[in-house]
Amino acid sequence: MVKINANCWNEHGELKTVLVCSPSVLDVPDQRTADYVGWEKPVNQKKAKENHEEMIRAMENAGVTVIDYSKHLKDEDRQLNDQLINRVFVRDLACVYGNTVIPGDAGITMRAPEYVHSHELFQRWFDENTFSIQDNNRLKALENGDVFVLNRDTVFINTGLRSSIESVEMMKGKIFQAGFTEIGIIDLPRTGETMHLDMNCNVAGPDLLIAKSYMRLFPVQVVNEESGKYVMMEDFIKRHGFDVLWTDDVKHTVADINFLNLDPETLLVSTKANKKIWKDHPKLKAKKLIEVDVNELEKGGGGIRCMTLPFERSE
Repeated sequence: MVKINANCWNEHGELKTVLVCSPSVLDVPDQRTADYVGWEKPVNQKKAKENHEEMIRAMENAGVTVIDYSKHLKDEDRQLNDQLINRVFVRDLACVYGNTVIPGDAGITMRAPEYVHSHELFQRWFDENTFSIQDNNRLKALENGDVFVLNRDTVFINTGLRSSIESVEMMKGKIFQAGFTEIGIIDLPRTGETMHLDMNCNVAGPDLLIAKSYMRLFPVQVVNEESGKYVMMEDFIKRHGFDVLWTDDVKHTVADINFLNLDPETLLVSTKANKKIWKDHPKLKAKKLIEVDVNELEKGGGGIRCMTLPFERSE
């Protein structure tokens, strides 16, 4: 029986426990097929598996407990799950809001089986107060690459291509019940490159957010239990103690933006990440960067953050 202490009140604390899923057994053999399934390029799953194992080793070497959910599936689920090409992108499946695990809901039916399989596992791993499998019954779509837990008070959510405003409206009471007092909602362009919030910005420590420059033009709807208002994104982020590094130096969205905080001083980044970004802010220059080759995995349209679901972080 897997025992997990769900505890995530930020994006930057020391990572203790994280969920992953090994890549599918199926290749995406050519560019035409990749286009059909929404991937950037063809993928050799043997190479993808080697990349994934390297990423796991890097996290384990940093002291992180890594749980591969595919190893815990029932036999009747495993045969199908092994063939799901997007299953590696576990971030979307759920989000830990403080001590509460709230399930997501697939924005496309191609991904729906992964949500069913993982949520059935979560139901076994967590008690009813921590995780309720019924929580997403009324959702239209909520993929958690669109969610950032900024601090103990505030959650930042995108209602773009894969997550709906109706779902946020349905879940906001549960988020407030989990201990948060404010939700910032942004609505980004509905394109493949801007699919999720974490393909446009990322927390790079306790007081810094990296974001694509175009985002400074977007308002954020700020909602609490009593009222709501609109502010510009920079005002919203700075009010919560973050500087913003606006950048136009994103050459490859998932490699440059989609990194993972291992602790407040250490980031797990792709070997393809544009290193110029890390020289553009004094708070970044002191960061320790652990680089891993996830090139084959990134061809599927997601990066390191997409492939990791933190269950436990220190505060």
